[in-house]
Amino acid sequence: MVTPSPSVPRLVIAAPSSGSGKTTVATGLMAALAARGLAVSPHKVGPDYIDPGYHALATGRVGRNLDAYLCGPELIAPLFLHGARGCDIAVVEGVMGLYDGAAGEGELASTAQVAKLLRAPVVLVVDASSQSRSVAALVHGFVSWDPEVRVGGVILNKVASDRHEALLREALDSVGVPVLGAVRRAGQVAVPSRHLGLVPVAERRAAAVDAVAAMAARVEAGCDLEGLVALARGAGALPGAAWDAAGALASSSPPPLPVPASGGSASHAPGRPRTPPGSSHGEASPDGPVVAVAGGAAFTFSYAEHAELLAAAGAEVVVFDPLRDERLPDGVRGLVIGGGFPEVYAAELSANEPLRKAVAALAGSGAPVAAECAGLLYLCRELDGLPLCGVLDASARMSERLTLGYRDAVAVTDGALAAAGTRMRGHEFHRTVVEPGAGAAPAWGIRAPERRVEGFVQHGVHASYLHTHWASAPGVARRFVEGCRTS
Repeated sequence: MVTPSPSVPRLVIAAPSSGSGKTTVATGLMAALAARGLAVSPHKVGPDYIDPGYHALATGRVGRNLDAYLCGPELIAPLFLHGARGCDIAVVEGVMGLYDGAAGEGELASTAQVAKLLRAPVVLVVDASSQSRSVAALVHGFVSWDPEVRVGGVILNKVASDRHEALLREALDSVGVPVLGAVRRAGQVAVPSRHLGLVPVAERRAAAVDAVAAMAARVEAGCDLEGLVALARGAGALPGAAWDAAGALASSSPPPLPVPASGGSASHAPGRPRTPPGSSHGEASPDGPVVAVAGGAAFTFSYAEHAELLAAAGAEVVVFDPLRDERLPDGVRGLVIGGGFPEVYAAELSANEPLRKAVAALAGSGAPVAAECAGLLYLCRELDGLPLCGVLDASARMSERLTLGYRDAVAVTDGALAAAGTRMRGHEFHRTVVEPGAGAAPAWGIRAPERRVEGFVQHGVHASYLHTHWASAPGVARRFVEGCRTS
């Protein structure tokens, strides 16, 4: 018998399509509810790293992702309950249109699927500009498309006037879905974008604080907060238990230890790599190896569960900033460099020569290094002609072409993260090209949507464009930490 978890009031903020205003409404609602003293748990459907940064700013809690493609549908409710533990209410921002999911995979990874898995009511944010009575047909279609999706209310966005609002409300009376807000077209919140979406909070924190406050003011002025909270409270309990990093590691199969890959070397002397003195990051824990995780404005893409899994596997996780820190943390035994925007900060990253040399020395010692996308670029010889760490015999450059989409992958080479044959799902999102695209010992074989090899495994380095969510395969964190212990 499955015991229901304590009820967490929850809403999913969705839209008919991208650009309807769901990020503004979701983030503004989170901030408005937090301002009323509620502990708000923020979530984002899909692989997006940027919106959760604004959610965290709005709520004071870590923004978490719910991605049924990367993690599997079975982990959506446990990951949600983990993030929402101890909160008064949860707000989940959807992705794209309500029913849009992974290409060719039906409803998989769609907002609609996540809403069903969470048994959560949906609030549909509709761009009402340039329409009046037609809004009823639009909403009726979304309400009736999948009877298992409960659309509990509508928020009208970009409403021109009182008269326009009255026409829209009158039209929606026939649909039977309550209007829980009408947000005026005037005073749109300006959140700057560039080649990969919104500019992350870490790059514009003061301006981002103002933007979130403006979003909250718009939602407060135009939405029925009491009605939204009442809808959330009707969600009921979810069966099952919350995800837990230690429990996930305990229930996963112990991975085999990393072995040197072709192109690597097993001749490095064992023991802790020597790091420069004077680091301000603190001493290594006597109970586990220090794993340094890149942060700061250039490396803002990470899933909270990664650090939690590393810590549960016994590591002391320490964040460092490649833009500012000239040394790696004291006693570092492993390095995780996630995604971000090194192309925006290439000059500054290149100018920090002491850290580039320290990273190259650590990688050359055979210590485990996991690098995704931005991390891959940082380990290359150069990016657009600017010298970087030179760990990989590859060069990177900006491209006009956007590479975007989910990937089904299998590890080709035994490496710091995964044994050969390990299957994982990932996501690519970049406007850069690395040449060559794979080393003599590739990291991944991409199975779908096209078959190719990608990435690099050498010494302890595992570098790739592929973003993965370790909650789907927690053994990779244990493998990485065990590699840090023995390198």
